[in-house]
Amino acid sequence: MAVCYLGLGTNLGNRKRLLDLALGEIRNLKGTKIIKISRVIESKPVGGPAGQGEFLNAALKIKTHLLPLSLLRHLKTIERKLGRPQRYPRYAPRVMDIDILFYADKKLSTKLLKIPHPKVFGRDFVMRPLLEIL
Repeated sequence: MAVCYLGLGTNLGNRKRLLDLALGEIRNLKGTKIIKISRVIESKPVGGPAGQGEFLNAALKIKTHLLPLSLLRHLKTIERKLGRPQRYPRYAPRVMDIDILFYADKKLSTKLLKIPHPKVFGRDFVMRPLLEIL
């Protein structure tokens, strides 16, 4: 099983409930187990249209048998199930955003997925929860 770190964020709707629903969906992924969950923090949006609400963010440490692109497909399915459209403007408000921050010691750069996540170290709203669970 590969140890992976995920970042979650939401700034639309009932944010706490959406995070809980996302955690439940991730728990139900076959061959995947949540090891550790950070505290939930609130953060201001970075980029995007003015006037959007603040985000709730969290990080997860998981173990999974899913390969990186398969894990990504499952996470995108969870996002859509929770109401995120398949296409959306960059930095627009989001019902749910789930990013793979790290996947074991892999480095990957494809059109669909970059590991480690290219912006992980420059975002306080990612690093603060992540540092809790490392």
